[in-house]
Amino acid sequence: MNQINYTTLMGKLADMPDPRSTRGQRYEWRFILTIICGALLSGQKSVRGMAQWAFLHGREIVEVLQPRRQLVPSAATLYRTLRAMDVDELELRLSDYSAVIDGDDRVMGAVAGPQQGSVRGQAIDGKEVRGAGKQGAPLTLVSLVRHESAVVLAQQAVDQKTNEITVVPALLADRDLRGTVTTMDALLTQQEIARQILDQGGDYLMVVKRNQPTLFEAIELLFDSPPIPASADEYLRYTYTNPGHGRIETRILESSTALNDYLKWPGMAQVLRRTRRSIVLKTGEISEHVTFAITSLHRSLAWPQQLEALWRAHWTIENRLHYVRDESMGEDRSTLRSGNAPHALAALRNATLALLRYEGWSNIPDAFRYFAASLHKSLQIVGALET
Repeated sequence: MNQINYTTLMGKLADMPDPRSTRGQRYEWRFILTIICGALLSGQKSVRGMAQWAFLHGREIVEVLQPRRQLVPSAATLYRTLRAMDVDELELRLSDYSAVIDGDDRVMGAVAGPQQGSVRGQAIDGKEVRGAGKQGAPLTLVSLVRHESAVVLAQQAVDQKTNEITVVPALLADRDLRGTVTTMDALLTQQEIARQILDQGGDYLMVVKRNQPTLFEAIELLFDSPPIPASADEYLRYTYTNPGHGRIETRILESSTALNDYLKWPGMAQVLRRTRRSIVLKTGEISEHVTFAITSLHRSLAWPQQLEALWRAHWTIENRLHYVRDESMGEDRSTLRSGNAPHALAALRNATLALLRYEGWSNIPDAFRYFAASLHKSLQIVGALET
């Protein structure tokens, strides 16, 4: 096996503590992890598929990696490895790996302010690993994800007895949030979370729904019956139209500072109303959807145009991460349910997507087909071989 390069995926994983007993160590720990990572990069969706991929490439794998036993591991060995994986340690190492990727391109997720500087967006949201819960214990993972790139900066599981709100403080703990804005949906619109983000130097953009009734009703009333602005920039508005898919969508983002002294919410600098109007060209059918939000971003950093860009980019976490894990990587259809295996595979899928996008792949199925065609390239890109 080659020397470890600590900036590669395998470099971050290679010296992870081995949970196996001494008697069970028939294969080197790093060798098994390399098989799993290489198989994921080649588009394998199940542990059985990983084992078959390793078997079909067995002679070449053994020749290139030179494991102690001149064999590749079976599906049973891969199952045991994933079930026994220390997922806390795994997430910590993959977070370090994501930080390397994220730090190499500080343009991704950045929105330039109207007057000074810029902020980088990151989203928090949870995802139920539905395949694990079909026959086993439910598993919900909460992730902190960079806007645009969909790099998972951190991820944690939710205890079955609690909800996503309890995980966020630990997810953000000890992170330098200066120069960032964290976006989140209404469930996480909590004063304690807002205060923590501010204390760590960051800003927030939080969707407001009726789970915060006082906040919701005040913002709704303000935009329905706005007072005469005290100054020209107290109320601002941004509108843009986006045709496509047989309809025309118009989005309107309005912001106001009128409630800053009225609502006692930590660091609140603007309240927002976002209206999405859609016209189906074929039928003329019109629909409208209105959402409210609050943000700690001051006008010097974000006018409505910047706020709309950040709000829209929040859905990176659904469109470029959760959807791809389900559809292209088969997560929801997986029957894997025992031990730490579902969590471990979800974390490794995150890292695989981050690596592929870092290497310039925008179409993930194309990337899988490319690396499936060349074992050498797949082992090289994960860091198991020298370039």
